[in-house]
Amino acid sequence: MSDPLERLRLPVFQAPMFLQSGPEMVIAACKAGIVGSFPSVNARTTEDLDSWLAEITDALDDNSAPWAINLMMHRSNSRRLDDLALAEKYRAPLVITALGSPKEAVERVHAWGGKILADVIDLRFAAKAVAAGVDGLVLVGAGAGGHTGQQSGFAFVQELRQHFDGILVLGGGISTGRAVRAAEILGADYAYMGTRFIASNESRAENAYKQMVVDASGNDIVCSDALTGVKANWLRASLEQAGYDPNNMPQAGDIDVIKSAGDVKRWRDVWAAGQGAGSVNDILPISAIVERLEREYREACEL
Repeated sequence: MSDPLERLRLPVFQAPMFLQSGPEMVIAACKAGIVGSFPSVNARTTEDLDSWLAEITDALDDNSAPWAINLMMHRSNSRRLDDLALAEKYRAPLVITALGSPKEAVERVHAWGGKILADVIDLRFAAKAVAAGVDGLVLVGAGAGGHTGQQSGFAFVQELRQHFDGILVLGGGISTGRAVRAAEILGADYAYMGTRFIASNESRAENAYKQMVVDASGNDIVCSDALTGVKANWLRASLEQAGYDPNNMPQAGDIDVIKSAGDVKRWRDVWAAGQGAGSVNDILPISAIVERLEREYREACEL
């Protein structure tokens, strides 16, 4: 069986983003030549998820880049095994686990011929994921939008590469083709890019959210665990308009994936973004974003 990642135009994953990534974003990304992905909980029910996966698989063919489903494996997500069963039904080429151990999914994904990657924020979680048998790791470094790690991508990749020769995908502040090339030079195989795609035509973000990303600089990103119990990066202006004081955020609450995901109003009022927002200056179709990324990437390769 050929490796679906060999069909990529660029070594880029459009990262899964809560509420922002839907079938239209995944399809556009895959048709543009990069991995398209979405969190399974963006589909509000398993019935909705079944419909989304049917739409995605019907729209893509063997010439498209592969798609990925992001599964939240935290024990509070009672849907996780039902969502995994749907990933199996549609033979997801790539499964990205997050917020929990990938152990429950590894054998099943391998059984249908898929690749499984674990989203990790530090070396301790990376070691556990490798021990569970994953094919690769998504390193969520400092500066990533939404749930984020605290370790520099420079240190993260280089230390892991001493011990792990599987797939490495690096996220955290990557918004340009030059940054994609830099991730490769560090030793990563692919770049994980979310914030750049919030400001896309296919994003489900409302227009004010997209414009706030365009207007933001790195100074406008606030890291806090007050909203979900997990450290995440948020747009300062959205915290303020939701009534929070960015300089005096509440203490962290308990981690509860389903409660956090179900509280849609909170996520709609408070908008996530990474430090790469400072390099996002316009709202474009994904096809145009990928064309620009490729141009920047090729120019960086020639340096």
